[in-house]
Amino acid sequence: MTDAARRTVRTVVQTVLGLAAALPLIISAAGIPRTVAGIATALAVAAGVTRVMQLDAVQRLMPRWLRSAVPDPGNGAAGAPSTPAPSRAPNGGAV
Repeated sequence: MTDAARRTVRTVVQTVLGLAAALPLIISAAGIPRTVAGIATALAVAAGVTRVMQLDAVQRLMPRWLRSAVPDPGNGAAGAPSTPAPSRAPNGGAV
């Protein structure tokens, strides 16, 4: 499974869980102010689930195909050491 497909599946699961938690509020909402509370609940739950799913302990519990990809330190990922591009060619000319 590609990394993009894995992220899509995880996002769908997180959104479904958030909507399921907020469904009673959304159903009972008759007007805009009550609907906003339901949407806020859905977003808060989705954000919480997203954060929890990134914990190492939870990553180990998930099937391998659903885990987050570990960034390769050599691919320019954040925090990886990188070498600056030279500003001059080896013979002294401009690059």
